Amino acid sequence: MDIAALIDEVIAREGGYSNHPADRGGPTHFGITQAVARAKGYGGDMRAMPRTVAEAIYRRLYWERPGFAFVAELAPAVAEELFDTAVNMGPGTAGGFLQRALNALNRNGRDYPDLKVDQAVGAKTIAALGAFLAVRGRAGEKVLLKALEALQGERYLALAESRPANEAFLYGWLANRIG
Repeated sequence: MDIAALIDEVIAREGGYSNHPADRGGPTHFGITQAVARAKGYGGDMRAMPRTVAEAIYRRLYWERPGFAFVAELAPAVAEELFDTAVNMGPGTAGGFLQRALNALNRNGRDYPDLKVDQAVGAKTIAALGAFLAVRGRAGEKVLLKALEALQGERYLALAESRPANEAFLYGWLANRIG
């Protein structure tokens, strides 16, 4: 899996500098919020943040740290979806979606034990993914991907319903993040 290409796609989709009044994230550049940039050591003006800083943050915070590189070894399309979800909703949310979907697809524990939904993609989650794919094959990856997108779509709708200002983003989320 070419993480550099995934990062390029995300940056192209996220665009350059933005400071939308309805966005609780405040100023962003290349999709990186000011709070995340500051937490990762960037202290300059967000308008001037170098692309290389954003690329490093995406690689470290949204790919390597949450363990999606390990997912990519078994299910590349699932890893790509998890990365995209992590960028938009946080790595923990993406990991939790994977765990929830795997639990729901394990045929009441017959294929592999339920996972604790702790949002951390570790050895048990990777083992469950491997077991799922061993039982379901390559078609299983497509079904798992649909389950992840369903969870993501439901979350977008809930965000718009719970905070009307989020309706400004709902169309774009559904158009650009699902499918």
